[in-house]
Amino acid sequence: MRARPLRRPSFALLLALLSTLTPALALGGCGKTPLGSASSSAGGAQALASVGPAGAGGLVTKNTVRLGGADPVTDAAAVARAVRPGLTAVTRPPIVTVVDAHGWADALAASVLSSSPLRAPLLYSEGPTLPAVSAEALAAMRPTGLSATGGGASAAGALGDTQIIEVGPDLVPAGSYRVYPVRAGDPFKRAVEIEGLNTIMHGGPPHAVIVVAADGPPALAMPAAGLAAQTGAPILFVTAVGVPAPTREALAQLREPEIYVLGPSTAVSDAVLARLARYGTAKRILATTKTPGARAYASALPSAGAPSASSSVAGATDATATIAQSPVENAIATATFAEESFGWGVREPGHGLVFASATQPLDAPAAAPLSASGDYGPLLLLEGPTQVPAALGEYLRDIQPAYSDAAAYRPVHGSYNHGFLIGDAHAISATAQAELDTMLEISPVSSSSPSP
Repeated sequence: MRARPLRRPSFALLLALLSTLTPALALGGCGKTPLGSASSSAGGAQALASVGPAGAGGLVTKNTVRLGGADPVTDAAAVARAVRPGLTAVTRPPIVTVVDAHGWADALAASVLSSSPLRAPLLYSEGPTLPAVSAEALAAMRPTGLSATGGGASAAGALGDTQIIEVGPDLVPAGSYRVYPVRAGDPFKRAVEIEGLNTIMHGGPPHAVIVVAADGPPALAMPAAGLAAQTGAPILFVTAVGVPAPTREALAQLREPEIYVLGPSTAVSDAVLARLARYGTAKRILATTKTPGARAYASALPSAGAPSASSSVAGATDATATIAQSPVENAIATATFAEESFGWGVREPGHGLVFASATQPLDAPAAAPLSASGDYGPLLLLEGPTQVPAALGEYLRDIQPAYSDAAAYRPVHGSYNHGFLIGDAHAISATAQAELDTMLEISPVSSSSPSP
């Protein structure tokens, strides 16, 4: 462990931060190209994001806020500054996680450090270089070190006055911060090391573990970031053909946990699911297509087997519901799934939601702190910048807030949905943002009609 003095933010940086807190369309930008030039390719988008030293800002509508900019590095800095602005003692994080942006699996596993009680924001480096937007966000947040927050003895013994958890190579400039390195030999081992830190922070082993395929489609694994941040369940990795030794050893030490596998068998095969069942109760969270009249989107199937595409799925009200495999439907399944004390279970109005592009996997770990603070929103995905996918639109209409037109019940007494959008117009266009805003808006229904 390297002992490093705390660097203080400059006065100019604090002024820049204050300028980003104004909820308006900002025009400035730290040498970045305005996004208005993307209008022809992003659905008529205008300049959506202010990419200043704090890395935060963007188009705000009545039900949505955009965070980020042109790349995941900026997106992570924007989210970090939103959840931990560092302007008061309680908004300074004890620890910040810094991950190499070239290590997508490392970033996904590190998402669990955003969970309670640590609630560490995540920033990206670019190899051994810490980009200016990450360095500026780090300096403005001014991490205190765990001991300053009164952390437990076991946590203090492991992390002490650590201000930065580095996952990957030597990322933070020497002489700047006190650093705890996570540098095990490969992503499987680094995920296990992160699980160990998470166990220390929670004072004991987790009762649940999330498993995804390290070599599968990243978009199918993206929802694991928010789920880990919300539940505190660590993320471990398998491959398409087996369970690597580091993962096996970690699971064997966790006293038969509930093992939740994200994604269809095209990502994690039934054979791998069966092998996971040797170490606990292994279940697959599945997406199902929603037929008219069906209200369920997700179920957990045990390792004993998976249904065929035509089989009915437990929890669906229509026996013709079938297993679906798209990243959009997989994210909806993760958002709606709940079992006992695990999962989101977002099937009714009154929630925060986080929207990102399925084409930008690094935005999932970047957005993870939004799943563990504020509105506590699950991650939902769009397939492209200009359109809201049909499955997502249907889900949002099912959970859209409503109020009766009866005089005795007004919108002020209703529940509300709120959305955070991650990235600039190339990720989610202004047109798509406007459509999402409409789908989140509380709306009147006739007192003679059933509520949605």
